Amino acid sequence: MGIYEELVARGLIAQVTDEDQIRDLVNNGKATFYIGFDPTADSLHVGHFMALCLMKRLQMAGNKPIALIGGGTAMIGDPSGRTDMRQMMTVETIKHNCDCFKKQMEKFIEFGDDKAIMVNNADWLLDLNYVDVLREVGPHFSVNRMLSHECYKQRMERGLTFIEFNYMIMQSYDFYALYQKYGCNMQFGGDDQWANMLGGTELIRRKLGKDAHAMTITLLLNSEGKKMGKTAKGAVWLDPDKTSPFEFYQYWRNVADADVLKCIRMLTFLPLEEIDAMDSWEGAELNKAKEILAFELTKLVHGEEEAKKAEESAKALFGGGGTLEMPTAIITEADLRDGKIDILGLLVSSGLTPTRNEARRAVEQGGVSVNDEKVTDVKTLYTPEDLGGDGVVLRRGKKNYKRVKFE
Repeated sequence: MGIYEELVARGLIAQVTDEDQIRDLVNNGKATFYIGFDPTADSLHVGHFMALCLMKRLQMAGNKPIALIGGGTAMIGDPSGRTDMRQMMTVETIKHNCDCFKKQMEKFIEFGDDKAIMVNNADWLLDLNYVDVLREVGPHFSVNRMLSHECYKQRMERGLTFIEFNYMIMQSYDFYALYQKYGCNMQFGGDDQWANMLGGTELIRRKLGKDAHAMTITLLLNSEGKKMGKTAKGAVWLDPDKTSPFEFYQYWRNVADADVLKCIRMLTFLPLEEIDAMDSWEGAELNKAKEILAFELTKLVHGEEEAKKAEESAKALFGGGGTLEMPTAIITEADLRDGKIDILGLLVSSGLTPTRNEARRAVEQGGVSVNDEKVTDVKTLYTPEDLGGDGVVLRRGKKNYKRVKFE
């Protein structure tokens, strides 16, 4: 089985242009491909993680990845999947986010001579002359066709700004620039990017001739990432300071039964034969599959040592033995009132609830426990001595918990 057939078998491919050529290039390690990452935050998240796993697979098969950081397109903002305009970021914020992305990507992709490269589209987009773009690129785009795409239809209902209307042209120009500068012959992206990506393929062929070898593949990544990449608290980040290894492990340990094998196929590097053998698993065996998924993905992102710690902590927390290491919140003198802190203060200070009102509701609804003992009185108080030593395990609901210590 070639790498292209493996991508299909793992359920990753959504739509392609020129499938026979794509299969030939990818299977023979001749693809120079790019995936774009707009630096809208200072950390990559689960949705990006899916794309990084794909880049790693293709590089292992001999293909050359280009990680495109959207320092230029981030100044505009992608309207895809949006009902309102993205917040404009400063140049300094964009640069900081780009630097953070690079450090995280190096865990997945091997950069260097004749290996992967990282580029920033600000290097060419910010130097473009607007009139030249209108003359050289504008004639190749039909406004009627652009407006027919779903990404613009959604925004038209609320008011599509002219700055957003240019995003497709900028993204298309990226592929054109990469094709000329680096011989990039293929682009990958989430399935919600099909329209934007086709624009790049068509621009290359119209400007350089129909025989120009530019191909597009969209993947079932963005729709799955958007579905799986969120929790009640927000995004699942790859930065351990935003989402700890334990929280990352627990997120994957708690995926729905219907999603676990899909995630194992799409994201892990386990052999397909081993995954196929899990198809018949039910009940307790599905829990084992979730543990496999959580361990493999935590190992990919945070390393094997952190994955083992997270696994042991989960076993300890749920009564399976092992030592308990989990995200820790520190309570200090500043958090105390008259030398004590109430349960509502603990919940807020630990980050398990954003406000005291929400903390009160959680307690009154019976969803809070300390060291596995349910707390029902909102006036329950704790002293520094109560929180000394290893502290206490504070839970809100079944899936949210912190070790709380006084220092």
